[in-house]
Amino acid sequence: MDGKLHLEIVTPKGRALVATADEVTAPSVKGEFGVLPGHLPLLAALQTGIVTYRVGSDTKKCAVARGFVEAGSDKVMLLTDDYVDKDAVEPVEVRKDLMECEQRLDALQAKVDGGVEEQGEVRVLAEKILWLATQLELYGEPPIATLRLVDEAKEVLAKDEPIVAAEETKEADA
Repeated sequence: MDGKLHLEIVTPKGRALVATADEVTAPSVKGEFGVLPGHLPLLAALQTGIVTYRVGSDTKKCAVARGFVEAGSDKVMLLTDDYVDKDAVEPVEVRKDLMECEQRLDALQAKVDGGVEEQGEVRVLAEKILWLATQLELYGEPPIATLRLVDEAKEVLAKDEPIVAAEETKEADA
């Protein structure tokens, strides 16, 4: 493929997208990056977000969940937990799911002494909130009313602290 990139997005369900592109931009945990033909080898962790790829003068977008990306001089392969293109986004359903996540997160945060299970559930909810917000952004209707949730979700996921029980923390302090 002279001067082109072979783009492939793979999920646990199989190949989600195969395309030939002139340029690919993807979200990593350290920020957005771009790949052009002739790029040096790269391996990066994907952040939930929008992947943009250009085919000639046509720019296309899709959403990916967290995962990994490998890029080289003529290929870009994304291994991701989930994938959706704009046509598959159902904004009404996504907003409904986002509202349910917000209610569940508020209930978990109201608990004073959250244990390991609650901490784990908060992380799962945070990832789901980011995924839902990314779908709405892809669709063209970002979740303005729930922006607080997205910021809180990013904070939770940015912490690399292991999830420990409150009792373990008290024992360590003693």
